[in-house]
Amino acid sequence: MITTSLELNDLQNFLFVKLQKEFSSDIEMANSALRGLTVNSSCGHSDLTQLFRLAAHEAKKSRAQNRILRVILLYCRSSIPPQHQWPATQKLFTLDVVYLHDKPGPDNCPQKVYDALVEALELVSEYEAYIFESGQGLTRVLFRHICTLLSHPQQRCCQDDIDIPKSLAKKSPVADPAPVDENTVVSSQ
Repeated sequence: MITTSLELNDLQNFLFVKLQKEFSSDIEMANSALRGLTVNSSCGHSDLTQLFRLAAHEAKKSRAQNRILRVILLYCRSSIPPQHQWPATQKLFTLDVVYLHDKPGPDNCPQKVYDALVEALELVSEYEAYIFESGQGLTRVLFRHICTLLSHPQQRCCQDDIDIPKSLAKKSPVADPAPVDENTVVSSQ
């Protein structure tokens, strides 16, 4: 996915949130960061404010280079709604979210978390932002969502208008009508 995106525009940069890394277009750094992601012990809250601050700072640098900054957040906590403190007037980047969650139960509230994530992306996003969720955790679902998120923010339609995945049902071919010559005589017997 990253390789294809770089082939389209080699000036794109990526950062995987460990927050201590600089932005880079190095594919190996991206692969290493993804493979190095691990599950930490649970904590009592999830504050996105620092992520938004870092993104706003990078967005200002990106604008100076005539670029757009997009943040893709992979959120996997179905029991902890994210919090943030961010002014509604500051929209410097686009936040996309892939929300992977457990099924509803006594210890988690995926709908409440989803609603908080939607509120956050609507608050901070400069361009059309997307949120995808899955309670199944399938690799191909995650891959499809990430591929969709790599579309350029200025070329996106409203998420409600996205028609993916396309139905795999076999479609009947549309027959082209044969041209009709007005001078043709048709006889029936």
